[in-house]
Amino acid sequence: MTSAVTRAFRERVPPLTAIPLPRAVDRRLLDQRWPVRELATPPAGSGLQPVLGDAGAPVVGHAVESMRFGPDFALHRFDRYGPVSWMGAFGQRIVVLAGPDATQAALVNKDKAFSQEGWQFFIERFFHRGLMLLDFEEHLLHRRIMQEAFTRDRLAGYLRQAAPVLRDGVRGWGTGERPRLYWLLKRLTLDVATRVFMDMRPGVDAEAINRAFVGTVRAATALVRLPVPGGRWAAGLNGRRVLERYFAEKLPEKRRGDGTDLFSALCHARGDDGEEFTDDDVVNHMIFLMMAAHDTSTITSSAVAYHLAKHPGWQERARAESLALGDDPPDLDALDSLTTLDLVIKEALRLTAPVPSLPRKTVKDTEVLGHHIPAGTMCSVSPNTNHYSPDHWTNPREFDPERFAEGRREDKSHRFAWMPFGGGAHKCIGMHFGNNEVKLLLHEMLRAYRWSVPEGYRVKWDYVSLPVPVDGLPVRLRRW
Repeated sequence: MTSAVTRAFRERVPPLTAIPLPRAVDRRLLDQRWPVRELATPPAGSGLQPVLGDAGAPVVGHAVESMRFGPDFALHRFDRYGPVSWMGAFGQRIVVLAGPDATQAALVNKDKAFSQEGWQFFIERFFHRGLMLLDFEEHLLHRRIMQEAFTRDRLAGYLRQAAPVLRDGVRGWGTGERPRLYWLLKRLTLDVATRVFMDMRPGVDAEAINRAFVGTVRAATALVRLPVPGGRWAAGLNGRRVLERYFAEKLPEKRRGDGTDLFSALCHARGDDGEEFTDDDVVNHMIFLMMAAHDTSTITSSAVAYHLAKHPGWQERARAESLALGDDPPDLDALDSLTTLDLVIKEALRLTAPVPSLPRKTVKDTEVLGHHIPAGTMCSVSPNTNHYSPDHWTNPREFDPERFAEGRREDKSHRFAWMPFGGGAHKCIGMHFGNNEVKLLLHEMLRAYRWSVPEGYRVKWDYVSLPVPVDGLPVRLRRW
């Protein structure tokens, strides 16, 4: 009963950072200026410039504005300071690397100055030794072993397992009074993740795991980073314990069996020289991959559904392609033929990057675009700035999927103009699975419903952790 009340409260009440305020107040928050200072003095004779920025408000820095305004905050900082600047947040001085050129310096990482330790500050306690937190040679070794679980044959098998879950789940929604679509999608993508990744059926265990993942994800940006009862940090630590216990209990069975789920695949994966994951490796990777899979798929499918609701012409165009496939669940080749959905998904990922910040930490002195960044500096790559750059995108705030069509391909204007899956050695290993899951989910929605939002409605995203629609994205669903 308590968990149901908590869930209902979470789904309907926005966090404090998203409470509506008069536009003038928001503008004042965004425009407020603080004393500009250098991050550090460049070495004598280096010819490098210092990184300029400001600490923001005492204690919290710019954390509140970044969570409240998301892309608008990132673009505001870029306009004020350029592609390399620093800000205070979460008790840290964080260098922000914005725009494709600064992004390329950090993610290509030629001199191996940027490590994944930036992620550790935010999520190490909750996603210990997940693939994204590993560095350099160790990361490459784990990625090579894990790649065996993401071959095309494996992806085809995962898709076959996901198809009935998605079809039954979508058709079970009904047509209630403006359901909050984000939360329907979140439960459905969790059902897919538990089925495909763990061979688990929906039920009480799945609900407990979902609550644990919500707790771990939201803990990353807690302002009070202590286990205060009732706080986000405490909820994250408890969620991690729940997940560790669950996967550890199930692991021996997966080791013995020959299942086709991802959990089994990781238990049996081998590298080129016979390397394999330890039990702890499997547990750590499963916790991270489960979070990455169902949270990012929820965000992306929500953003796609929102834009299709706002642009019914695109919805009808996508629906015609889905109906042309017939009633059989589509395989990978059939999904590849849904070109309209492909364009819309790419544009939705541009407008709402599922992971709006990619933290790094320098392990030695380095420079980016002529700016000196000393060793031990927390850094953050900002995909949102790249995705809204007027130098790389035509009318970047407009919804225009055709920008990805052959003949335009604005995403090719720079290697890092479009980067929803990151880049470099840490580019998302599950991006093909995630893209196919979202496409299959929207395919089933298009076959079962037409959906809409009021003409003047605009979604507002909560950036406390990963983007979430503040109001849960209420839509009108109609069977057709």
